[in-house]
Amino acid sequence: MRGRSARRIVAPVQLTEVMTADVVSADRQATVQDVAELMRDRGVGSVIVLDGDRPCALITDRDVALAVGANGVKPSDPVDDHASRPLVCGDKDMSLEEAAATMVQHGVRRLPIVSDGSLVGIVTLDDLAVKAGDLKLAQQMTSEVARAALPEFFFHQRGG
Repeated sequence: MRGRSARRIVAPVQLTEVMTADVVSADRQATVQDVAELMRDRGVGSVIVLDGDRPCALITDRDVALAVGANGVKPSDPVDDHASRPLVCGDKDMSLEEAAATMVQHGVRRLPIVSDGSLVGIVTLDDLAVKAGDLKLAQQMTSEVARAALPEFFFHQRGG
């Protein structure tokens, strides 16, 4: 019977259905220039830094620009010294909701996905927003992550 009393059963969405399996990564001994070129050539804004096959840090295009442009880092310096830590990761068996909650809790826009400690994918806030198909929810999540990541931007007094 279909009608108001009919129940619709929906299985939770797993991260493996949303994540990007082809993750751009570099060894921690790679140089800042190597990583910048990798970002350019692969058209990505972040690279996962690996220690063997285990993710240990993440570096974004913004990190590279600030390191080289504002902090005087040499392009030949190891990327490991300039990558963001601690690295928050998700497990491949997580649901979409668990991943979203983890990202909001830790104020991260990118969540590397691991299985038995090895990198198997990555999911971004944009991936979750697209999968959710709910613009209002996507905007709320983006706002919550931004507030967690940049509290001083949202809560300081401007001007004067």
